Amino acid sequence: MSKKIALVTGANRGLGLEISRQLGKQGITILLASRTLAAAEVAAKGLQEEGLDVIGVQLDVTNEEHISAIFDYIDKTYGYLDILINNAGVLLEKSVDEKDAFRKTIEANTIAPYILTEILLPLLLKSDAGRIVNQSSIIGSLEVMSTNERVQEFAVPGYAASKAALNMLTVYWANQLKDTSVKVNSVHPGLVKTDMGGATADLSIVDGARSAVRLATIPDDGPNGGFFHLDKVLPW
Repeated sequence: MSKKIALVTGANRGLGLEISRQLGKQGITILLASRTLAAAEVAAKGLQEEGLDVIGVQLDVTNEEHISAIFDYIDKTYGYLDILINNAGVLLEKSVDEKDAFRKTIEANTIAPYILTEILLPLLLKSDAGRIVNQSSIIGSLEVMSTNERVQEFAVPGYAASKAALNMLTVYWANQLKDTSVKVNSVHPGLVKTDMGGATADLSIVDGARSAVRLATIPDDGPNGGFFHLDKVLPW
């Protein structure tokens, strides 16, 4: 396995695009996934023009036919997968009906990465050093949500619950895979200047991508089953 292969979901813009860029600069082949093939290919072309090995692929993470197709594509083309970045996510509660938003948020932010990861695990287990990174949020920390008033101001129920549940999946997978070469971690990117974070957020997209990139490329003695912002351990 001379070259690493990474799949980044929700990668046509924002954090996913920058994560793809930073991983690509390390010589990793990037499968840049988006809900539509057109959006994925446009984003991939931009990174290709920077000299990076990036392929646009269609993957709506809530669509099980897309998930099955991406498994088949990776299996037939490469036979293994080194890195899975579960980056795709939504924050809907400020824009649609609250009950409907809650269901759709859990579907996109928790159920979808669960199904995708479970289906891709056989390919990750064929890697010499499989890495799964779940893009979470400090809003998913029960401890922080209980004590930090600033974080409480940003919280909405579906998004907070979805990220707390994603963190639980991180611990579950880390325990299940502890005797393998696969490591699983959650990251909090920080409050980033994206469409979701807004223009007044604390961090640039470049800095916001660093946590996921770091955990995607940790060595064999790196952490497993943790929650991080850069190299800082966060409370569950």
